Amino acid sequence: MHVRVRLGGGLAQLAGNARIGITLQEGATVADLLENLRLQYPELEQKLPTAIAMVSGRHAGHDAALVSGQEVALLLPVAGGSH
Repeated sequence: MHVRVRLGGGLAQLAGNARIGITLQEGATVADLLENLRLQYPELEQKLPTAIAMVSGRHAGHDAALVSGQEVALLLPVAGGSH
């Protein structure tokens, strides 16, 4: 199956591309996608464990099953602000 991955800010800079197409086995999960990205884009390895997955616009855990044609956005958490 094929999914589209949209990488947020810092991840896109590390990978050199904000959008990536990934082919996975049927029944793959978000965790499988993250592992695939780690292998294909080793520069993402340090940031992927903290990435927040959004599947079709909704937060998804690592055990969420993916369906061919879905878009998965991977975003890094943002912290900070003034007091």
